[in-house]
Amino acid sequence: MSSISLTGREGRQISIPSGLFINNQFVPSKQASVLEVQNPFSGETLGSISAAESADVDVAVDAASHAFQTWRYASASNRHALLNRLAGLIERDADEFAAIHALDGGFVYDDVKAFDISQACETLRYFANCTEIPGRVVDVPGGKGVVRKEPIGVCAAIVPWNAPLMITIWKLAAALAAGNTLIIKSPEAAPLFGQKLGQLIVEAKFPAGVVSILCGLGTVAGKAIAEHMRIRKIAFTGSTPTGRSILRASANSNLKRVSLELGGKSPSIVFNDANLDNALFWNLVGSSANNGQVCALGSRIYVQDGVYDRFVEGLVSRARQMPAVTGNPLQKGVTKGPVINKQQHNRILSYLEKGRQEGAKTVLGGTGTAQGSSGFVENTILTDVGEDFTIVKEEIFGPVATVHRFSTEDEVIAKANDSEYGLSAAIFTENVHRADRVANALESGQVTVNCWGMMTPSMPFGGVKQSGFGRDMGEEALEAWLSVKAIKYWSLNEKANL
Repeated sequence: MSSISLTGREGRQISIPSGLFINNQFVPSKQASVLEVQNPFSGETLGSISAAESADVDVAVDAASHAFQTWRYASASNRHALLNRLAGLIERDADEFAAIHALDGGFVYDDVKAFDISQACETLRYFANCTEIPGRVVDVPGGKGVVRKEPIGVCAAIVPWNAPLMITIWKLAAALAAGNTLIIKSPEAAPLFGQKLGQLIVEAKFPAGVVSILCGLGTVAGKAIAEHMRIRKIAFTGSTPTGRSILRASANSNLKRVSLELGGKSPSIVFNDANLDNALFWNLVGSSANNGQVCALGSRIYVQDGVYDRFVEGLVSRARQMPAVTGNPLQKGVTKGPVINKQQHNRILSYLEKGRQEGAKTVLGGTGTAQGSSGFVENTILTDVGEDFTIVKEEIFGPVATVHRFSTEDEVIAKANDSEYGLSAAIFTENVHRADRVANALESGQVTVNCWGMMTPSMPFGGVKQSGFGRDMGEEALEAWLSVKAIKYWSLNEKANL
């Protein structure tokens, strides 16, 4: 099987296989289908990677089904050791993963290494300690009952391009800890991390077939996975329209279980009594992290009228004092790479133009420049926006935030909840009672107080409304990868009352 040669930071050479990862081997697509992978910064083609089609999905399902017959009975200590070993290998090769993310995704090398890779390893270690799955014994009329939690079987994860390793591990760690086998559909826009991950799956000595990694088009490989009659669960992170199509495919096939983490349009609420320095710091981070290519982006900033003017002035001032350093995301000192591709670049700029047409005022940024096969977009802050503006209602998936004025607590709760999304929210206040009151009132799967983001493996992450359902991380994620069985034992000493 051929390989792709990459050059990482300081000339480090990285070699990754180009095939589909099935049964712990890299193999070509049965139809010899390939996808070309481009570097969004330079525009160069990094290499060709095998693209899965329906027949390849069938092969992966066969391998996963065979492996499940023994993997489901693997001891908790064995699964614990394997997940920990994989975490150690990812840590060892952190430089290679960071370089791969920079090369095919345009993500800043240092940010990936500091956050994405660190979070992936923490998640693996958290779920390594969750492999002992407890049941319970209950009294039932005439005897005893046992409630067992069992793995579901052959499962799949369809993962996005914006944080591919981290989000893949969110799915993989919980699925394997529960005893399932897993087929991962890596994103066609940034797939090369999956090739590297497959190498480490083998090195960690996971049994063949427990994990498969298939790159391919969503309309081909993703569709085949969603419709497959022998895949029993899909975990998907991505757009709301694609989430709907997966639900339809489940209904039309075998009613496979589905968990969805979809879009977001997250509010960030700054009250008059907030620590202003802290609020400015977190809202700058929360509105521009990862080039705004974050589903939980704090893109709607609501500021109480007593501090509104100072907040906007401070936000703009701080951003100008620490301007983003654009360039090759592989290089030291660069803090902003290009967005993922030209399509996304044009999409963001079209939203900015729409905002201006609707009457929004640009107080920071607002422009973009072409680069390679994509382009850069300035971190952008818009004011004078109405709640019905397109840029307020729709997810942009770029470094764009709108700042809104509010007066009362009830008013801001109503505005924050006036969205089809409900993934994340942030509150900034020194009043703990207000923080608790507002957090409880917000229609959101996650609320942070006096910070933004702060995802950790022990806390569940996921949305409500059209941001989806189901959770990654935390005990709740593990439950989603398990099936419940009730076994009732009749005591032979009991007389049947028929």
